[in-house]
Amino acid sequence: MRTTEETEGFDAEASNTSMISGASSPYQPTTEPVHARNVFGGIRCDVHYLKSYFGILKVVEVVLSLIGFICIETIMMCSPCGGVYFFEFVSCSAFVVTGVLLLIFCLNLHTKVPHVNWSLTDLVNTAASTFFFFLSSLVLACMNHNSGAEIAAVIFGFMVTGAYGINTFLAVRKMRLGNSCPRAPQTSDYMRARTASRGEVEARPEIA
Repeated sequence: MRTTEETEGFDAEASNTSMISGASSPYQPTTEPVHARNVFGGIRCDVHYLKSYFGILKVVEVVLSLIGFICIETIMMCSPCGGVYFFEFVSCSAFVVTGVLLLIFCLNLHTKVPHVNWSLTDLVNTAASTFFFFLSSLVLACMNHNSGAEIAAVIFGFMVTGAYGINTFLAVRKMRLGNSCPRAPQTSDYMRARTASRGEVEARPEIA
């Protein structure tokens, strides 16, 4: 039988052999910590957007759309009800879509999806809301029953139409100014860099 010292010697040699083989193996265990991905790390409230013209208009549009929707919902009886239903649909849709866009711009969520043209999306929403709010308010004004709720809904409908119209005008002007920005400096910088690189190549002495 093997003595205790011989057994300990064999164990030590086996441990050293495993350490050497592990060191020479190309597959080494990684000890780097795995950091969890923070999906909501870049989300923050953009106060500058809320203080801008577009942010203020978005808040006004959401509030006025909600007030118009509440006014039209208080009507219990109507005949005919086509104008009421049309205004109800427009005010509810505008409130939801504009509210979602307001949250997206305020929390900088649009930077997470850069392949979407958010300026064009906002322009389409404001232009469509301007048209449909004006149309639904006009229809409700012609087909109302002189009730207080209907008159209030018409007033707030025309007010939110004006807010959406101003927003549409500012959005169109912003897109035109963005598209008309000159790009000549970038081209000149590129040509200047190309010329400088060619000059460096020509200044190098040839090796005989």
